Amino acid sequence: MRILLVEDNVQLSEWLARTLERERYVVECVGNGEEANFRLRTEVYDLVILDLGLPQMRGEDVLRRLRARNSHMPVLILTARDDVQSRIHGLDIGADDYMIKPFDVAELEARIRVLLRRSANQMNPLVQCGNLMFDTNTQQFSVNQQPLLLTPREHALLHTLMMKVGKTVSKQAIFEALFTVNESVSSDAIEIYIHRLRKKLQSSQACIVTLRGLGYLLTHDAI
Repeated sequence: MRILLVEDNVQLSEWLARTLERERYVVECVGNGEEANFRLRTEVYDLVILDLGLPQMRGEDVLRRLRARNSHMPVLILTARDDVQSRIHGLDIGADDYMIKPFDVAELEARIRVLLRRSANQMNPLVQCGNLMFDTNTQQFSVNQQPLLLTPREHALLHTLMMKVGKTVSKQAIFEALFTVNESVSSDAIEIYIHRLRKKLQSSQACIVTLRGLGYLLTHDAI
């Protein structure tokens, strides 16, 4: 899952990005509102973590512009503004959640999981495809209750397909979930990861179907 972290405190931003990456999220960091607004106009993210006190453009204006474009991208405000009116205002202008600094990282991660499940219309923390199971709380895949060992890229790929099980996922959507805008990646990278993942799913009832010109589909019934 791809997260845009908008935070002008470089030390906090780098620490939080590393923390979230250990949970297998793909994290891109920007430190000002203008850059955040540009990224949100040109890229697609699964979640935005947004500070309010930003240089060049206020966080509130970034959020207003995002919602003015009719984007339903989940936004979690993470700010030092702890008064009730600021919280109400942030939610009223389109935030999906609001957390105060300093914060407990375990709580932040739990709120992220809730927002991602809600965005995917998947309120059950356990997602299943045949005997392949994904626990959104632990971020663990298993087959017949045995852990499935995956590399970070394989995990990101399977996560993207699993959260839309039974539905077509475009190659572009997969690319955006696996790689940041700063990475130089060959055009056949996704096919390589699909091939590796298919091998690891051979013992499961789940299979990845290629839909030529459309993308990929995770299903437990071969098409």
